[in-house]
Amino acid sequence: MARLVSLNVGLPKDVTWQGRTVHTGIFKYPVEGPRLVRRLNVDGDGQGDLGGHGGEIRAVLVYQRESYEHWRRFLGREDLEDGQFGENFTVDGLPDDEVHIGDRYRVGEAEFEVTQPRVTCFRVGMRLGEPRMPALLVAHHRPGFYLRVITEGHVQAGDEIVRTRTGRHELSVADVDALLYLPDRDPETLRKAVDVPALSPGWQASFRDLLAAAPAPAPAGWRGFRPLRVARVVPESASVASIHLTADDGAPLPRPEPGQYLTLRVPGAGDPAPVRSYSLSAAPSEHAYRISVKRDGVVSGYLHTRLAAGATVEVAAPRGDFVLAAGDGPVVLLSAGIGVTPVLAMLHALAASRSEREVWWLHTTRSAAEHAFADEAHRLLTDLPNAHEHVYYTAETGRLTVATLSTLDLPCEATAYLCGPDAFMTAMREALVSLGIDASRVHSELFGGVSAINPGITDAVRTAPHPPAGSPGPGPAVTFARSGLTVPWRESYPSLLEFAEACDVPTRWSCRTGVCHTCVTPVLSGGVEYAPEPLEPAAAGEALICCARPAEDVVLDL
Repeated sequence: MARLVSLNVGLPKDVTWQGRTVHTGIFKYPVEGPRLVRRLNVDGDGQGDLGGHGGEIRAVLVYQRESYEHWRRFLGREDLEDGQFGENFTVDGLPDDEVHIGDRYRVGEAEFEVTQPRVTCFRVGMRLGEPRMPALLVAHHRPGFYLRVITEGHVQAGDEIVRTRTGRHELSVADVDALLYLPDRDPETLRKAVDVPALSPGWQASFRDLLAAAPAPAPAGWRGFRPLRVARVVPESASVASIHLTADDGAPLPRPEPGQYLTLRVPGAGDPAPVRSYSLSAAPSEHAYRISVKRDGVVSGYLHTRLAAGATVEVAAPRGDFVLAAGDGPVVLLSAGIGVTPVLAMLHALAASRSEREVWWLHTTRSAAEHAFADEAHRLLTDLPNAHEHVYYTAETGRLTVATLSTLDLPCEATAYLCGPDAFMTAMREALVSLGIDASRVHSELFGGVSAINPGITDAVRTAPHPPAGSPGPGPAVTFARSGLTVPWRESYPSLLEFAEACDVPTRWSCRTGVCHTCVTPVLSGGVEYAPEPLEPAAAGEALICCARPAEDVVLDL
């Protein structure tokens, strides 16, 4: 008979970790006597990060004494005590390979249902002082699991645990955990998993995505940087010039998707050679690429003044997920200033296909003198039978607002594509959603640093990227392309993630041990090596920077 051997609670608090402050509820300690378990948690307990823990689906976390014994042996630790894995219920019995998603259990006065395995994040490693722990929990098939409360009631240490129902398809916690985090997934098991009604919505969605995903195609284009020849440079306005690029041998180029961008390495503009990304602004073509650059800095100044027909530049292949999706529904193309370039490529694609879609072209810039591509966009729109064109000059009318957009009667079923300064895109996204367009159909292009995902960090201050403190390292050059920063690697950093953090480059992570793939980053050139090896490799042309180090000079899309 399974038994509850320790009831553990703890309220969220701020703790210091690697020089940062983390708000977390991972610190749980045993309590005596009965406690009331309510819909969201045990009395006296709380969760710090409700995005990954807590809530009705994850009200109670369970871990087993058997797994404690396993880790004492494996880690050589005798200091592991009940609650140290962040669990509310430390139990005797209920191993992860025998408990099923959807099983129900009665404990004391309360009844519970198993909803999902533990979420693998860095906090359990922080609590134990063992950074490998998130990966080890998955690799050793000992994650623990969450419960939702079916019937509220009092529980206490010593209560027997009685199974009252078996989950549909009898998929074990360990099997479901491996299904999400480990390679070589069985499609039939995936189909069973999405058919388990008790499984949390987040995990169901992940499994549906895995079922729907086509085999990953080989990356289009070429690896690293290659020289392309400048065919011509064309002024578009007082501050914008277009650079037309072709293959040096005249061979066909990989055809980009409308909305993608090129990354250029410009040796003549600095040492080390700066790296910058620019949207493709013309119709997708296999014969030539066009990028359009606003002069606003050293690199763009070099491109404006030093490039001429016949010159060569080093270019990485077209990439980017901000692309025009197929379909026949309405499209809103909304841009500000030089942000016009990727949506202009989308407009070219619509015009080339003689699309009958309803197209809304909304562009704002300071004045007519600074309005690049005005005639070109107007000409393309006249070729579309269901086009609407609205241009706003801020020097005359002020900034574009939700009040302005509300006068246009934009179709709520539209898909919108936004590009411009960060503040503009944030404001326009909020405006479009407030006017009835579903947030999932509002897409933005961001050329600066990625929006950070740093769960639980409460004292983060956004600072411009910079070299790390101290003397330059002797290692390979690491370039953060979006941040415009190249710095030599130092062996004192355990991973590219920690190196990026030392440079204040915005990053995304959760587990920090190669499990969750939150940190996956495109590699524009160069290669990495892993320590430790991730549980599931990244796709070709990508790296899991939380456990990667540069094997050579590397350019990351960060």
